[in-house]
Amino acid sequence: MSELVNSPAARDIKYVMHPYTNLEKHKEQGPLIIEKSAGVWVTDDAGNKYIEGMAGLWCTSLGFGEERLVEAAAKQMRELPYYHLFTHKTHVPAIDLAEKLCTMAPGNMAQAFFANSGSEGNDTAVKLIWYYHNAIGKPEKKKILSRIKGYHGVTVASASLTGLPYNHKDFDLPIHNIMHVDCPHYYRYGEEGESEEAFATRMADNLEKRILDEGPDTVAAFFAEPIMGAGGVILPPKTYFEKIQAVLKKYDVLLVADEVICGFGRTGNMFGSETYGIQPDMMTVAKALSSAYLPISAVLVSEKIAEGVSKNSGKLGTFGHGYTYSGHPAAVAVALETLKIYDERKIVDHVKEVGPHLQKRLREFEAHPHVGEVRGTGLIGAIEFVADKATKRSFDPTKGVGAKIMATAQEKGVILRATPGDAIAFSPPLIITKEEIDEMVDRFAQAVTSLADWIPEQA
Repeated sequence: MSELVNSPAARDIKYVMHPYTNLEKHKEQGPLIIEKSAGVWVTDDAGNKYIEGMAGLWCTSLGFGEERLVEAAAKQMRELPYYHLFTHKTHVPAIDLAEKLCTMAPGNMAQAFFANSGSEGNDTAVKLIWYYHNAIGKPEKKKILSRIKGYHGVTVASASLTGLPYNHKDFDLPIHNIMHVDCPHYYRYGEEGESEEAFATRMADNLEKRILDEGPDTVAAFFAEPIMGAGGVILPPKTYFEKIQAVLKKYDVLLVADEVICGFGRTGNMFGSETYGIQPDMMTVAKALSSAYLPISAVLVSEKIAEGVSKNSGKLGTFGHGYTYSGHPAAVAVALETLKIYDERKIVDHVKEVGPHLQKRLREFEAHPHVGEVRGTGLIGAIEFVADKATKRSFDPTKGVGAKIMATAQEKGVILRATPGDAIAFSPPLIITKEEIDEMVDRFAQAVTSLADWIPEQA
């Protein structure tokens, strides 16, 4: 009895508050305890092996057990385990990483500000936007637009940007000056007979109308993921970003590209912005920046924003923002080594080679009687399950169809993610091989087959 009480699972239930978890259900179900990992595989405390089909949380791009990253951290910890960037101080790794990111990113980025997560990065971006508009004498230009089903984090500001109900309910969010516009999901919101291009035009027209309704002198910025990740792996319709950017430019509204999931090869280019022709004024990156081996994120800003912020700090006497661990030496060293590995091993080329295979295998599910849409590009994709294929009617959320499919896939040895609308997301480590893609998809197919009677019953 004492062994049970003192087991890791029992202590987890007692002491750990889990993110994105039904905490009441967790008291009964308990945790899956992962103990070991290698490549695209993780192993639990009972010795069961799983393909990590989500690269953790869309992030472990180089897979598990990359010794070069371990050594980069250890080497830096021996030389300079910690230092900060406050009050005119710095260290060479931070300088090197800032230069590298600014030179490789689209949009003519001039400076990088370091934080520790995508949430912190987007929260910082909000503050910079407000600070910048005060600096240039436009104190009324403060409203920020993001999109329904967009995901930008969980801090007070970044969760406000996120366009998902469970990030707002009972947190008293969103905060003032952050609001949401259309979700550009053609499958869900396109009208009968409307082409993708026409749908994109309608999205841009609606955005322009919203800016005019709010007052162009009050709208400061627009946040967008190149591909909307946690909202369901929603790809932009054809011509969407071309038309959206024209509207933003017309009304002097900043464009912030949230590359936290898409950045560093996921879409088959180094950045999702390159895949979809986005020229952002600001960019946030995290996750694959260090292959998730240590926490780090960055906010990249254009020259005009950097100059505006700099001049305002001169007027005020300081730039009153920063984190204790901004540019932590060990995290920065791991990020630099991660970028070297991407280049040396031609990871983006690898994604271009194996990505089409993943997309082809996922589209085998299009014939399933309860699959409404299969979508994706590169090494990111989703399969959306529906109650009625002809009408696109979704399952009742209380049925938990996506969660059941995800749990059954885990029983078959593949870890995936159920996103809103019963869409099962795939985002494996970028090092995955075609053979491993086949095994991942085959295990998922076994899970779906085992639920062949259960799924229709939920309709």
